[in-house]
Amino acid sequence: MTRAYPEEVAGPYDPPPRSFEDSEGRELRVHAYGEGPAEDEAEALVEMYAAFDPEDRAQGIPPTGEDRVRAWLENILAPDCVNVVAWHDGDAIGHATLVPDGEDAYELAIFVLSAYQNAGVGTRLIEALLGAGREEDIDRVWLTVERWNTPAVNLYRKVGFEAAGNGSFEMEMAARLVD
Repeated sequence: MTRAYPEEVAGPYDPPPRSFEDSEGRELRVHAYGEGPAEDEAEALVEMYAAFDPEDRAQGIPPTGEDRVRAWLENILAPDCVNVVAWHDGDAIGHATLVPDGEDAYELAIFVLSAYQNAGVGTRLIEALLGAGREEDIDRVWLTVERWNTPAVNLYRKVGFEAAGNGSFEMEMAARLVD
């Protein structure tokens, strides 16, 4: 697929770990997957996705049902993917991933529990993910977002994504992480 990537590099963003207070006053920490506070981070993510609001699902992800969530996580937690997890009081409350697309670029997906949305968590999670991606020498990142999802579109623009394609229902956006 031919996709237009911006000339300007997004960021710079620092890789995790990082701590911050969200706009609700909660102390949160973002770690690279495998370096968080839970003994079994995959199980913590399964629990997070089990609690995920069905109305916050987009484009069929995250999947519903524990078996489907586990199979999906097995794919996106693979060694060739980049994952970061946001934590509050030992619970996973947000997850962002970069998944290779087979065309020398990575697709981005981000998920934040509804109780933590609109509090700055998504911004910090994406910034940490892009920092981790840059650390892995990932150059090109893209995503799709439903056009009506104005908060998400604004977040992606804020961190350096630009429209990269025109679709009727979904908007494709892209960013460059390294020169």
